[in-house]
Amino acid sequence: MRRPTIMDIAKAAGVSKGAVSYALNGRPGVSEETRKRILGIARDLGWAPSSTARALSPGGRVGAIGLIIDRPAHSLGVEPFFMQLVSGIEMELAITGSDLLLHVTEDHQAEIGAYRRWFAERRVDGVIMVDLRVDDPRIALAEALPLPAVVLGGPHGAGPLPCLYTDDAASIREVVHYLAALGHQRIVRVAGPDGFVHTRDRTRAFEAASAEVGLADAVTVHADYTGEAGARATRRLLARTERPTALVYDNDVMAVAGLGVAREMGVDVPGQLSIVAWDDSTLCRLVHPPLTAVARDVAACGREAARMLAEAIGGRAVRSRETARGELQPRGSTGPLAG
Repeated sequence: MRRPTIMDIAKAAGVSKGAVSYALNGRPGVSEETRKRILGIARDLGWAPSSTARALSPGGRVGAIGLIIDRPAHSLGVEPFFMQLVSGIEMELAITGSDLLLHVTEDHQAEIGAYRRWFAERRVDGVIMVDLRVDDPRIALAEALPLPAVVLGGPHGAGPLPCLYTDDAASIREVVHYLAALGHQRIVRVAGPDGFVHTRDRTRAFEAASAEVGLADAVTVHADYTGEAGARATRRLLARTERPTALVYDNDVMAVAGLGVAREMGVDVPGQLSIVAWDDSTLCRLVHPPLTAVARDVAACGREAARMLAEAIGGRAVRSRETARGELQPRGSTGPLAG
């Protein structure tokens, strides 16, 4: 079916193309009665403005923002964090009538290439960047193109770009102090990739909090957020002669996998091992015992990031903002050691 054009609207309304253009763009030149009639005909014909035409016009926008997630595609289907984030972004975009262009890569260079292609082809008006990296090349790229961008993470490491960040240090401290109060002395954190800024921030906070409660050795091991990697790390840790009595995971998927490994190896949770997950989700509440978790309103973060980007696209100076910190939700996976 052919896409309706301005000429089609003009013929149906019995007016000139110029009059249709005035009416559709809210410009003077037609009476209010004619404007309403033209808009009604355009709606009945199913007419919508061309994003390409809008982008080519002076100061034009395409009405879309971009989000690239550089993670293995198979892991995204089971990781609730990004689904919640995307739902929050979409809720905000539904209000403004904009679209979300979502792209998944498994290679950092492919992500860089996608930003360059989007800018060259005028595919998006701006982007939300996630998983801020140490010495992240995307920051300089966004400045050089230039491409309006908001970073989910920071605040340090984002350069001049506005960022939406969370004080993870406070939540880490709460978790460590809670586990220490339960009598745990061997606490190990199963973290995400070391190259992420939020991973290193949490590591420093974990070490500081452990020192506060007198833990001799704050150990952090790294994985990639997948269930497979979380299971492997847990299996190695529980096979030690002096195995940990508490594990803190950087995401819910690894924590659920770790719980499965504990059951496989005959380690009672929470009698012999306590488990804490980062970012509460339905997964944490469906397993047995339900997982103690750090809860954040991830969808609200998505909405706020989309609002900030809309301001940046509109030419406003956007300052970085801090979200509400995560709250510890104790459940059945944590408790004092048996005996």
